[in-house]
Amino acid sequence: MSTDRISGIQWLGHDGFVFTSTEGIVVLIDPFQVAAAPQADLMLITHVHHDHCSPEDIARLVKPSTVIVTEAESAEKLTSLCGDIRVVIPGDRLTVCGIHIEAVPAYNVDKKFHPKAKNWLGFILTIDGKRIYHAGDTDLIPEMKGFSVDIALLPVSGTYVMTAEEAVAAARLINPKTVIPMHYDTIVGSLDDAREFAAALDGSMEVAVLERR
Repeated sequence: MSTDRISGIQWLGHDGFVFTSTEGIVVLIDPFQVAAAPQADLMLITHVHHDHCSPEDIARLVKPSTVIVTEAESAEKLTSLCGDIRVVIPGDRLTVCGIHIEAVPAYNVDKKFHPKAKNWLGFILTIDGKRIYHAGDTDLIPEMKGFSVDIALLPVSGTYVMTAEEAVAAARLINPKTVIPMHYDTIVGSLDDAREFAAALDGSMEVAVLERR
C-alpha cells in the first residue's frame, strides 16, 4: 500500500516519519539520512542513538520556531540546534502546536541496547482526531496492552528491536485499525521483514507497507 492511502503520513526510511495535519502543522519523528522533507513545526526524537537523534538531519529540518520534544540525553545533544526543547519521560503528556503528545515507554526486554532505566521514548500523538503510536526502538512490552490507538508504527527488523514475528504479536495486543512496519532497510532489516509482518497478520487488520519518501 502506498503512502497516499494513509492521509498525512509519509515514511522517511528507518524510524523517520512526517505527519501533516489538515491545518498544515508538520510533525517529524526521528529523521535519519533524509534526502528531502519539510521543515518541522514539531519534532519528536525517541532516543539518543545516532540513527534516531541525528544532528545533521535535524539541523536541516528545524526552523527558528520549531519545538523539539525528546528525552534528556538527546536534548543535551541538540541544545545548539533549537531554542525550544521540551524534555519528557514516559508518562508525561503535553500539547504543542495543537498536537497532543503522550510519551510512552520504549525498551528491550531480552537484549541490552535500549534499557528501560534510560527512560527512552515512544509517542502517541493525536492528529486530526486520530491517535498515532510511534513505538520507537522497543521490544514487545506489557505497557502496549493499555494503548488505545488508531494507527501503530512498529519496528520489525529484529537485532535491536522486535522481529517481524514479535511485531505481529504486538499488533494483535494493541489492535489498531491500521499498522505500519518500520525500522528496516537501513542499518538492519529489509523489505522482506515488512512483507513477512504484513503476511502474518493475514488480513486481521489493515497493514500499510509504505514507500520511502
